[in-house]
Amino acid sequence: MPWSNQNGGGPWGGGGGNNQGPWGQGPNRPRGGGGGGNNGGPPDLEDIIRRSQDRLRNIVPGGFNGGAFLIVLLIVLAFVGIQSVYTVQPDERGVELRFGKPKDEISGPGLHFHFWPIETVEIVKVTEQQLNIGGRGNASSSEGLMLSGDQNIVNVQFSVLFTVTDPRTYLFNLEAPTATLQQVAESAMREVVGRRPAQDVFRDNREQISTEVRDIIQGTMDTYGSGIAINAVPIEDAAPPREVADAFEEVQRAEQDEDRFVEEANQYANQQLGQARGQAAQVREEASAYKDRVVNEATGEAQRFVSIYNEYRNAPDVTRDRIYLETMENVLKNSNKVILDEKQGAVPYLPLNEMMRQNSQAAGAANRGGNP
Repeated sequence: MPWSNQNGGGPWGGGGGNNQGPWGQGPNRPRGGGGGGNNGGPPDLEDIIRRSQDRLRNIVPGGFNGGAFLIVLLIVLAFVGIQSVYTVQPDERGVELRFGKPKDEISGPGLHFHFWPIETVEIVKVTEQQLNIGGRGNASSSEGLMLSGDQNIVNVQFSVLFTVTDPRTYLFNLEAPTATLQQVAESAMREVVGRRPAQDVFRDNREQISTEVRDIIQGTMDTYGSGIAINAVPIEDAAPPREVADAFEEVQRAEQDEDRFVEEANQYANQQLGQARGQAAQVREEASAYKDRVVNEATGEAQRFVSIYNEYRNAPDVTRDRIYLETMENVLKNSNKVILDEKQGAVPYLPLNEMMRQNSQAAGAANRGGNP
């Protein structure tokens, strides 16, 4: 028996109208139901978007289309607020500019505010900075090559230690203060090196050269109104170019040998001079001693003669006989004596001198024989 299709029902009698299927549910009906609960199913995405739009219209005055401008305005204001706040570190100073013209006050360390973009800020480091000049790390660089006063080429590597004392003048009086400082430093170093021999740059007078260069740089930068104070200009290295390094080292070795020979000669001269001075002092001392001895002897003889003369004046005969006897004693004490009698002629005498000499020789022979 065929099933009735009245009211759109299915063969099981459960179907109805409204495009429902034979099980009482339309094939295109949403799972979540329409406008009410979802009967436990997942939420509909389109429904969520629609509800969010409705809520946004209720929040934003004038509706969603009218509040877009306000959102953009808030974003712009937030960006401007972020750009208007800046921080200055302890080793920095800030200079604010209003329409490109710097203000008089200087911003110290801390958090600051300015009206951006009407006002801008320039940050300057005020602690000591170092500018290296020379061929460090670049063998082909010629900025350190200089001509000395004795026509030698030297490669000087030095640094400039400086601090910024006035940030306003540092920023706006010179277009490129660091580049200007480098050019002035090179010019000052070439000027000073050009007046001195190469030996002064290599070893002898580096400290004096550094002082002169610093004074020249400081004077020039003050003329420019740079706001920079030069603390020191240390010379880190000074050497001949690589092309002539061998020849220069040979000259250095020859100069060192010369210095060594001169030192050895000075030592030898001092040694000989010391010995000669010692000998001269000894001769002078001996001569002085001899003079004193001779003078003293002469003085003593003169005094003895005077005393004898005084005695002679008192007793001439006695003094004459005593002098005669003393003189004959000194003359005859070492001579062989022969006594002659005028009446009897030659008289035999006892040879005492020969006997004493023989006795002495015999005693010496006996001593030699007794000792091995």
